[in-house]
Amino acid sequence: MTTNYGADQIQVLEGLEPVRKRPGMYIGTTGPRGLHHLVYEVVDNSVDEALAGYCKNIQVSINQDGSVSVTDDGRGIPTDIHPRTGKSALETVMTILHAGGKFGGGGYKVSGGLHGVGISVVNALSEWVEVTVWREKKIHTQRFERGIAIGELNVKPSPEPARTGTSVSFLPDTTIFLNGIEFDYATIAGRLRELAYLNGGVKITFTDSRPASLEDGQPHVETYFYEGGIREYISYMNRDKQPLHEEVIYVQGERNNVHVEVSLQWCVDAYTDNILGFANNIRTIDGGTHLEGLKAVLTRTLNAIARKRNKIKEGEPNLAGENIREGLTGVISVKVPDPEFEGQTKTKLGNTEVRGIVDSLVGEVLTEYLQFRPAVSDAILEKAIQAFNAAEAARRARELVRRKSVLESSTLPGKLADCASRDPSESEIFIVEGDSAGGSAKQGRDRRFQAILPLRGKILNIEKTDDSKIYKNTEIQALITALGLGIKG
Repeated sequence: MTTNYGADQIQVLEGLEPVRKRPGMYIGTTGPRGLHHLVYEVVDNSVDEALAGYCKNIQVSINQDGSVSVTDDGRGIPTDIHPRTGKSALETVMTILHAGGKFGGGGYKVSGGLHGVGISVVNALSEWVEVTVWREKKIHTQRFERGIAIGELNVKPSPEPARTGTSVSFLPDTTIFLNGIEFDYATIAGRLRELAYLNGGVKITFTDSRPASLEDGQPHVETYFYEGGIREYISYMNRDKQPLHEEVIYVQGERNNVHVEVSLQWCVDAYTDNILGFANNIRTIDGGTHLEGLKAVLTRTLNAIARKRNKIKEGEPNLAGENIREGLTGVISVKVPDPEFEGQTKTKLGNTEVRGIVDSLVGEVLTEYLQFRPAVSDAILEKAIQAFNAAEAARRARELVRRKSVLESSTLPGKLADCASRDPSESEIFIVEGDSAGGSAKQGRDRRFQAILPLRGKILNIEKTDDSKIYKNTEIQALITALGLGIKG
């Protein structure tokens, strides 16, 4: 047992030491998910340049040696001397945690590539990183090994004076990623395709030059470029399904500097919902306030239209959210200036103001859209009502099964005056109306083989009642149990 605990035991980790000491705190895991997270962090920085309006092309390459390069045509990481560190801005953002252009409002309006992790964490967890910056008619290059700068920033004139941008190449450190550092093509391709859909008009090229991926001696190359943005994303997700309405419903708007984009399409042959949420291009797999706002406004808007179009009668309950969302494929993408993510790896959006903004923006546009397209709203509502009826039937069936099991395990009803004989061939049961008649019958019976069951008169009109109500009735329960009956069906 440790006995000494004083100032000597308090460790102060400087620079990128804490990242190498506890990588899981920064990238979630040192398994495959964390390994691929390094690629996403670098790509997110390029996408942030696109969000700021300065980048149109992003190239991602898995090189022959297994390293990854990400190149963009943005503004390029600044290279002038930083006043506080005395180092170049490039070396500062590469070697100091929480250093970057996304804390103040000057460099980026919104960004996804920052949340306590970023390029410096990639640097810390890589065997080597090489950065090239094209900026101010010059090429700036610098190499880092396990987070430490090797030499000074190298500057030389650029043969392409007009070129701007950044290229980051890195090889993950095998002493950190003990399960191996081989990148999965499909995993990265999925994320890059997603980013291209979320940022319509940005061209992302993905090249795999590893020997195993060569095709006729040439690298495998895919290009992702979608002018239609998330509308095209919905069409891609529904490519093997039958849409309920051909046109993808699209909502776009901005309020209080929060930009909201939503695409929706219901499908005939789908019985669950598939709604993807993104905040600043980050996939929020654990949901958040943007998804809560969307689900709430879908439920409220479609119930209001259903009542207006007399699909739900007065006195009938509203359709539940899951009924309305049955068969829905949706994408919501929000751009928030100051995102509050829960967890280091940004899986849930916490900004409370986003819920109301999504609710009001989507509510206005969706209501107007559906009011002018009654055929679309009727088709969506018919599917939702079918889902509601199916859920109700399933609930009644569950109740019926429970009711049956209660009856099958029931003891004899308390009102039954049983007979002594256990031989069915000689035993009789008299069903009489009311307790007073039951008393008279008991006095006049032969208790050896005659049983009496008093029941309340006019029990239930079962012609006009569903099964679940029949089997809930205590008098009918007593009758079934006393006669030793089962229930067919």
